[in-house]
Amino acid sequence: MKSYRLSELGGAELRSLVARPRIDFSSAFALVNPIVDHVRQRGDAAVKEYTLRFDKVQLDNIVQLVSDLPDPLLDAHVKEAFDIAYGNIYAFHAAQRTPETNVENIKGVQCKRISRSINSVGLYVPGGTAVLPSTALMLSVPAQIAGCKTVVLATPPAQDGTICKEIVYCAKKAGVTHILKAGGAQAISSMAWGTETCPKVEKIFGPGNQYVTAAKMILQNSEAMVSIDMPAGPSEVLVIADKHAIPRHVAADLLSQAEHGPDSQVVLVIAGEGVDLNAIEEELSKQCQSLPRGEFAAKALSNSFIVHAHDMLQSINFSNLYAPEHLIVNVKNAEKWESFIENAGSVFLGPWTPESVGDYASGTNHVLPTYGYARMYGGVSLDSFLKYITVQSLTEEGLRKLGPYVATMAEVEGLDAHKLAVTLRLEDIEGRQVST
Repeated sequence: MKSYRLSELGGAELRSLVARPRIDFSSAFALVNPIVDHVRQRGDAAVKEYTLRFDKVQLDNIVQLVSDLPDPLLDAHVKEAFDIAYGNIYAFHAAQRTPETNVENIKGVQCKRISRSINSVGLYVPGGTAVLPSTALMLSVPAQIAGCKTVVLATPPAQDGTICKEIVYCAKKAGVTHILKAGGAQAISSMAWGTETCPKVEKIFGPGNQYVTAAKMILQNSEAMVSIDMPAGPSEVLVIADKHAIPRHVAADLLSQAEHGPDSQVVLVIAGEGVDLNAIEEELSKQCQSLPRGEFAAKALSNSFIVHAHDMLQSINFSNLYAPEHLIVNVKNAEKWESFIENAGSVFLGPWTPESVGDYASGTNHVLPTYGYARMYGGVSLDSFLKYITVQSLTEEGLRKLGPYVATMAEVEGLDAHKLAVTLRLEDIEGRQVST
């Protein structure tokens, strides 16, 4: 990993350091655009063809109703782990419900905001180099709490055409209605357009490779009328460590993100003096060699870096500039720095809080903004599956008090019909009062 000292970097160098490696989507768009069009035109047949081409799987049917699937048999300890995760994720997201409140700024003028679930949603669960039933939980549980009526979960099938049994278990537990046995751009296109057997959805969620991301970007700007959760890039973590951090813990945290893939980015920020960097690097090498996905992790580390900061304040300032997907604050008294954190997808405070707990079972969501988008996006939450409608209701007294101001503003803007909609009502109220 390359090493830098923040005190020696100018503004341009600092901006270059926090910039993510550029993703060239031109080639991805060239490959994905025909897939999007073919799925729109030919539906299920196109999805089957692309699944055979890319996943080497011949499918008879691309969609299964979850209610028709038998309950999968899981080992007791595996079932317990997913049950605990489900309960924690459910509790955390259920607590995000906001009570409906009425505001009366002027007597007789009532305003409120009400929430309604998005009717149909599509959840993409990657299945390339690793199956991710945890992502199935992260996406389907808030959809279940929100009350989405149609929930399509798309994930690539195994070679025998089946779906990972842990994903099926999570889907059944969290109220998924349909499983789409497809991955990549063809899965995103199926959910966006709808096919003979796959329901059309109104919003698509979930991480994926550059082709999945390209499909989401194309379709949110198409006639499909579909929205997406957030922009996405490769996985990333930034770890702030001080002299109290245990080197093997720091190394394990860096590798837990690096093993996602060779394009993952990990950043180590050394806060102050006394950190045993040699011990951390030795642990990185030793642990990486023992990992089944060590080759991916090693490539990711070669694209990553270390920065040296004077103190915690400089470390946090750098992190805010970088805006990581995951931020681990492995320092003494980590909690006192929480208020200084401005840009991060999810934060892990203290020496006993590995990023892994958020990925699986603490209750927070692991579908998070990457590529620096944590500056303006938050991760998936209950609100992601809801839309909000504002409601206002005026009495005669309310319109008498507020109406003249509205009429004046409409006159300033030259919108006479807006003004008339108010003044005609005011005249009728006045006339009725005179007649009585």
